[in-house]
Amino acid sequence: MRPRHLIAALAVMAMVTAACGNDKKDNNNESSGSSTTASTAANITGSVTIFNAMEPEEAVALQKVVDNLINSKVKYKATIEQSSDFETQAKIRIQGGNPPEILMYPQPGAVIEQAKAGKALALEDLGFTQSDLEKTFGKYLVSLGEYNGKHYGLPTNINLKSMVWYPKAAFDAKGYTVPASWNDLLALSDKIKASGSAPWCVGFESGSSTGWPATDWMEDIMLRTAGTDTYDQWVTHKIPFNDPAVKTAADDFAKIMFTPGYVLGGAKNTAQIKFGDAPGPMFDNPPKCWLHRQASFINGFFPKTAKASVDYDWFPFPPIDKQGTLMAGELSTVFKDTPAVRDFLKRFISHDVQCAQGQSVDLSRISPNLDVDAGCYANPQLARAAGVVNDALKAGTARFDASDQMPSAA
Repeated sequence: MRPRHLIAALAVMAMVTAACGNDKKDNNNESSGSSTTASTAANITGSVTIFNAMEPEEAVALQKVVDNLINSKVKYKATIEQSSDFETQAKIRIQGGNPPEILMYPQPGAVIEQAKAGKALALEDLGFTQSDLEKTFGKYLVSLGEYNGKHYGLPTNINLKSMVWYPKAAFDAKGYTVPASWNDLLALSDKIKASGSAPWCVGFESGSSTGWPATDWMEDIMLRTAGTDTYDQWVTHKIPFNDPAVKTAADDFAKIMFTPGYVLGGAKNTAQIKFGDAPGPMFDNPPKCWLHRQASFINGFFPKTAKASVDYDWFPFPPIDKQGTLMAGELSTVFKDTPAVRDFLKRFISHDVQCAQGQSVDLSRISPNLDVDAGCYANPQLARAAGVVNDALKAGTARFDASDQMPSAA
C-alpha cells in the first residue's frame, strides 16, 4: 500500500536534509466481465499468490478475509504474500521469469512499465471489458493502468491521503478548533506551540522506501497551490522539478517542517522515525504532538485501545489556493493467466469481499468498487474518508500520488 519510488522520495528528503463487484449480493455471479461462472469455479484447482507491499499485520488481516470469503468456497488456494522490499523483489522475480500470479502495485507507473515490457497481461485478455471496469470503478481509476488501448491494472484498494489526524478528546478539552484554511492551520500550529507542545507528529522512515511521507506532503500542497492541471503536467514531466509551482509547494512544506518547535524531535530526526510510529506520541497524556498528516490507513497503527470519534478523529487537509484531493491505492496486475487467477480476481473485487476489507480495523482499506457504501466501513472516520475520496473522484478533483505515477527507479 505504501512504498514509493525511491528516487522521488530521496529528492524530497535531500531537500529536507539540506534545509536542516457489479452484483453485491452474490459473489458467484459474473463481475466486471469476468468469464468464470459459478459452475466452473467449483472445479478449479491450483494456487494463486498475491504479492504486495503491505505491512505484515495488514497481510495477516487480508489473508483472514480471503480465507473466510474465497478460500473456504473454492478448491484452489489464494495466498497473500507481503514484502517490506516489494519493489526490489518484484523486479527480481519478474526478471527471473518466475513472477507471482498477481502483484498488487502501489505504483501505476510500475504497472505501465510492465505493460510496455510485455510482462503484464491485459485485463481484456482475461475476460474483462473496459465498459464493465468503468462501471465498477469509474473512468479515472481504470485509466491509471491503461497502455496502448488496453488495461493492465485492476483497482483493488484506494486510500485518502489528504487527512490530518488529531487526538479528539484532548484537542476538544484544549478548546482547539478544526482549521478551515491553510492560514488557519498555521495559526493553530502557532497556538499549540505557544502552549508548550509540538504541533506536528512526523516520521519518514519506511525501509528502502524511506521518504515517501515527505513526497505525500509535497503532492498534497502542490494540488492546493497549483491545481490539478499543473499537477498532471508535473506527473508527466511537462514541467520540471524546479518549476516555480513546485518551488511554491516546497516553500509551504518548509513552513511546517522548519518552523522551530513545529515538529516533534525536529526535522533532522524525521528520517529515523518510522512512519507507523510517528503518531504514537499523539496518544500520550498529555499529547506530545497534536497533528499528523497521513492517509486513511494510518489508524491501523494507532493504539488498539484508542477509540474512533473519542480518542482520535481527522479533518481534511485544508485548501490553500486551489481544490484537490490526494489519493493512492493499488492496482493488481496479472502475470500468469490461469482459471484460478480469473476466478480469484472476480471474487476479490466483488461487493462482499471488498466490504469485508473495509470492516476490518486492521486493514482500513477503502474499496474502489463504487457499490461499496458507508455501511461497509469499520468506523465513521473510514466511512467519511471513503465518501471524500469518492466525491472527489466524481468531481474530477482527485489525483493519484504523483511519485507513484512517475517511472520507478531503474
